[in-house]
Amino acid sequence: MIREFVAVAFGDPFAVMNTVGLIAFALVGSSKAIREEFDLFGIAVVGLAMAFAGGATRDLLVSRVPLALQSPIEIALGLIGVGLAIGLSAVLSSPDTHPITLVSDAVGLAAFATTGAIVATEANVSAFGVVAIATINAVGGGAVADVLLDRAPFILFDDFYASCAVLGGSAYWAAVTVGAAGTTAAALCATVTVGTRLAAVTYGWHLPTMQTLGLIGNRATDE
Repeated sequence: MIREFVAVAFGDPFAVMNTVGLIAFALVGSSKAIREEFDLFGIAVVGLAMAFAGGATRDLLVSRVPLALQSPIEIALGLIGVGLAIGLSAVLSSPDTHPITLVSDAVGLAAFATTGAIVATEANVSAFGVVAIATINAVGGGAVADVLLDRAPFILFDDFYASCAVLGGSAYWAAVTVGAAGTTAAALCATVTVGTRLAAVTYGWHLPTMQTLGLIGNRATDE
């Protein structure tokens, strides 16, 4: 059992990124559910939904059975993230806004953008397909978690979030196109995604809204 766990979790770049993403996103999703005062079952459901929804959608898009339904190790990794969130909530007053959770969210975003790009490339989809599947894999779970939390998906607002996955997926495709090794492309995708996300959190980057663009237009007209 231990040997199987190690093989699934750390066997190759995809497995490593998938392991990191599952644990990180399960932690983030569970932390959000804890803030909303969900019971233990609800915490687990939201955490696992955030961990698996994006990857399941990715697998369906490339016509394969979702990994979560193929191996119990996948569920075990998600439950580790749920357990970590519960542990953090016992020692932190606001675990969902703590730097540990924010960094975990950025790491999970990067990890899943990378796994999505890897799977899409192996499925021989177009450049758009690589970037789209990388982005869906990265943000799909968070969108489902937000629906379960009865709020509009976070990725639809003006925060610089899904755009980080788009940049990461694009970097992966560019690296593979110029002949870079898979491990190099994966490292580049993860670095670009997590780097831009952490920079966005640190410096408050946002994409403009229509209201913002309207105000800018009015000022330009007045001048």
